[in-house]
Amino acid sequence: MAISVSSSVVSGISISAGAALSFQKSKDLGFSSLVCNSVKPLRLNNYASNSSCLSASQPRLSRSFQVRATILQEDEEKVVVEKSFDPRSFPENEGEGISGESPDGSPPSSGLEKWVIKLEQSINILLTDSVIKILDTLYRDRDYARFYVLETIARVPYFAFMSVLHMYESFGWWRRADYIKVHFAESWNEMHHLLIMEELGGNAWWFDRFLAQHIAVFYYFMTAFMYALSPRMAYHFSECVEGHAFETYDKFIKTQGEELKDLPAPAVAVKYYTEGDFYLFDEFQTSRPPNSRRPKIENLYDVFVNIRDDEAEHCKTMKACQTHGNLRSPHSGLDNACGDDDSECVLPQTDCEGIVDCIKKSVSEPLPNKK
Repeated sequence: MAISVSSSVVSGISISAGAALSFQKSKDLGFSSLVCNSVKPLRLNNYASNSSCLSASQPRLSRSFQVRATILQEDEEKVVVEKSFDPRSFPENEGEGISGESPDGSPPSSGLEKWVIKLEQSINILLTDSVIKILDTLYRDRDYARFYVLETIARVPYFAFMSVLHMYESFGWWRRADYIKVHFAESWNEMHHLLIMEELGGNAWWFDRFLAQHIAVFYYFMTAFMYALSPRMAYHFSECVEGHAFETYDKFIKTQGEELKDLPAPAVAVKYYTEGDFYLFDEFQTSRPPNSRRPKIENLYDVFVNIRDDEAEHCKTMKACQTHGNLRSPHSGLDNACGDDDSECVLPQTDCEGIVDCIKKSVSEPLPNKK
């Protein structure tokens, strides 16, 4: 059952090439938690036939993006989450094909690949549901302890992704800086969520620390192995985890909101969300242009609202990653200092998807020539 997300009459930013985000219950697969999916699900790979969002007449811009406003209706039970910002709508990627096609122009997925995707997602949903049931049993009335465990686990996939990608770089199989930048920014954001939960006392019990840390170690090796075999499956699993985190925080805000408004915000939250350099804060939010979100922290309620919204951004980023080559840093179009002739600054990028593909390409394809 798809639900739109809004809390007041606001202007939601969306890009003309972006796909709208919805949080959808996956009842047909038995997933009881919230899963972030775009209106055009990845597993169908049918974007080419439903690309009415893309304007054929959109002019090519070198440093800016066209933005249109969407009015979101007021509803207390809904949450403000802007529509997805398609990373491939950056100017330098214009004309690269819709999400149903791979960046190299290969045809949409076959029936076998669709079956594989469905199998991968079914396994991920089963694993996620199993963990959720354990957490529900152990932390029924201990919210901060549950959040501490969630945030300890939530950082792990990004460590695993970066570990595998660094290994590929060491072998000369892979060169895509945007992935490393975004995944590090995601881990940085989750680390501050963890610091907030520690300041709130979520790690007070030895058992909670023991459980969270040992789950994290197992989760790291499982995710690294999964990512090496199928990055798409690993990203979808992280999407499921982030979707559950969003749902958990959203439920907590709705039930404890009035009490939270009377409590002070932790110092680490105020510093992270309102002070210092926001480059990394913008970097993990690949669904929006930089500088478009600047939180206001006045009490503990604001802290949890922003943590919840961070989880929604993680969810959208993990969704984008499931299409190979789709992820772009939000700063990619802004950090380019090459001048008008960008062709002189483009470096050859080695690319592969999973360790099998990397080994195959390393044997069959020559290394790119550097000018």
